[in-house]
Amino acid sequence: MNFLELIWLIPLFPLFGAATMLLVGRKLDPQAASEVAVAPGVEPAAAGSGHEHGHGGGAKFLISLFCPGMVLLSFLLSAAAVFQLSSLPEKTHQVIQFTWLAGQPFHMAGGGMATFAADWGFLLDPLSSVMILVVTGIGFLIHVYSIGYMAHDGGYYRFFGYLNLFVFFMLMLVLANNYALLFVGWEGVGLCSYLLIGFYFHKKSAGDAGKKAFIVNRIGDAGFLMGMLLMLATVGSVRFVDVNQALTSGRFHPEIAGFGVLSAMALLLFIGATGKSAQVPLYVWLPDAMEGPTPVSALIHAATMVTAGVYMVARSNALFALTPETSLIVAVVGAFTAILAASIALVQNDIKRVLAYSTVSQLGFMFMAAGVGAYWVAIFHLFTHAFFKALLFLGSGSVIHAMSGEQDMRGMGGLKDKIPVTFRTMFIGSVAIAGIPGLAGFFSKDEILWQVFSSPLGSKSVYVVGIVTAAMTAFYMWRLMFMTFYGASRADARTQAHVHESPKTMTVPLMTLAAGSVLAGWIGVPKLWSVFPEGFRTFEHWLEPVFEASAARAVAHGVAHHDTSIEWLLMGLSVAIAVAGILTARHLYLIRPGLPDAIRKASGPLYDTLLNKWYVDELYDFLFVNGLSKGGGALLSRFDASVVDGGVNGAGWMTRFTSRVSIWWDTWIIDGGIRLASFLVKCSSYPVRIFQTGYVQSYALVFVAGVAGFLLYFGMR
Repeated sequence: MNFLELIWLIPLFPLFGAATMLLVGRKLDPQAASEVAVAPGVEPAAAGSGHEHGHGGGAKFLISLFCPGMVLLSFLLSAAAVFQLSSLPEKTHQVIQFTWLAGQPFHMAGGGMATFAADWGFLLDPLSSVMILVVTGIGFLIHVYSIGYMAHDGGYYRFFGYLNLFVFFMLMLVLANNYALLFVGWEGVGLCSYLLIGFYFHKKSAGDAGKKAFIVNRIGDAGFLMGMLLMLATVGSVRFVDVNQALTSGRFHPEIAGFGVLSAMALLLFIGATGKSAQVPLYVWLPDAMEGPTPVSALIHAATMVTAGVYMVARSNALFALTPETSLIVAVVGAFTAILAASIALVQNDIKRVLAYSTVSQLGFMFMAAGVGAYWVAIFHLFTHAFFKALLFLGSGSVIHAMSGEQDMRGMGGLKDKIPVTFRTMFIGSVAIAGIPGLAGFFSKDEILWQVFSSPLGSKSVYVVGIVTAAMTAFYMWRLMFMTFYGASRADARTQAHVHESPKTMTVPLMTLAAGSVLAGWIGVPKLWSVFPEGFRTFEHWLEPVFEASAARAVAHGVAHHDTSIEWLLMGLSVAIAVAGILTARHLYLIRPGLPDAIRKASGPLYDTLLNKWYVDELYDFLFVNGLSKGGGALLSRFDASVVDGGVNGAGWMTRFTSRVSIWWDTWIIDGGIRLASFLVKCSSYPVRIFQTGYVQSYALVFVAGVAGFLLYFGMR
């Protein structure tokens, strides 16, 4: 069977699941009529007893099989199609269903004619193959995990319907063969994030977080849309193949163009990426997304929505390769975002918020790599990050489940023996993200740091930011581990009595992701490890056909050569700072647990600044919410009342005034003149009217009188 011709079915399976749940799922879910009432801040799943399917029996069991099953079918079809793709020499296959959008011929900005057309088409190449395997594979594990975590929630069918719809739009995004269809998936995941983040709609904070995510993403999406329209006007097409051919044809010369239309196009697309992938200044929605259920946090933060921006920039590598100025902006923004988010994560006490800011920071690492032209490394870190970050988020959900809804790490401690599977798997995830050799995070993070240091497009300053951020990452992750699992329990007696390990539907995905966190990095080992054959760099070789244009530009800029001793030294430095971060966290939170309070008091306003997230949200409230919405709104209201309404009212008054003048003129001048003329005619005609009576008898009388007078006159003569 030719599975490559069936790739259009990959997104349709979860779409079918979503349509079924959202149209008829309410009849299958006995608890659909009402939401479970829980204490404020406690997720419904955490309030339950931990049984896998809860109440509802066979109906809920069918939902638990059906929705994850749809994603599993997508994963199996994806794996089969990718396997067949690997045997193709060109490593690319397109399936075009029909022409979706068609327009009239138009003149391009640079001269020439083009006709706008966008296919409902799907492109499977090495880049999209990595993405569909991550989305469906990690997505399936999150679906399975949700069976146990959401077992006692009244919106069970609705939750799985939203999850399936989210996966559908994400698959449309990564399989689209043009920017217009990609934008459909792009907007779709934005809609689904709003629905999932605000899933607990009875909580105001959840509703506010959903609206914040939706609005902030729309700001970035406006940039993406303008960039796509500028691309159409400049290149004449939005198909990936056509755009890449045009950009690599030699028509566009960056040395001549400078920061021109291509740079503007790339910058606008990157603005869209900053919204979806939570980069400065549009990152503020992501930490608030923690208001959604924990599986949503894992789905959004690990494998799907937040990686969409990284994917889009990597997909547009031919454009960014021609715009070194914009690429530098990408690297700098990524570095600044990475260290900013890591600094905030150092002092957060909510276990999910630590991981949220960690995600923002790790996305910054991916953009650092993309900014220096190492696109395959950015996707490599996206791939490894999906495993250990999904593991950490789902592990945190297991902790919250065990702690009856508690999310504050200051109320935890001593859990490693009570929930051993959760502890061991999160231990692996924390080692991986810290960058300890042998685990997935080490390979991708170390490769990013090396590429930033050695690339001709890189910057030593960006490298220093990256290495400092790596140290922070190891510290805050092991601060989380020590506060959560080690030492004495700080939970109240009632919570301690109910601590229990999560059901199999939650722990099996954790163990699977832990295995991926160990093994996923071995498909991209450093070249420095010459003990392994070149074939071990499978990931880089697999993506080479997609990034040929950017690789050629890197060669044109001159590839920097470094002695292997420098790479060994930097690798050792990376590992050393990771170990130092872990040991520092151990010293502060395990050996001398009273020291953090002393440091906090001695740090003065610095600690409060970090705890309050550098007051960025407050700044945005002042500038945009209060400034634009309230202050600006009041100003606009006065402008509307005084100028706009004043102009309208003035125009109305002037119209009434001129109409009154017109009425007076018409009545007294025009009509008066006519009446005067008629009066004068009437007066002048009066003598005539005496004789011209119109009566026959009067005329006869005058006639007789005249004849009599005539006879009398002649008779008297």
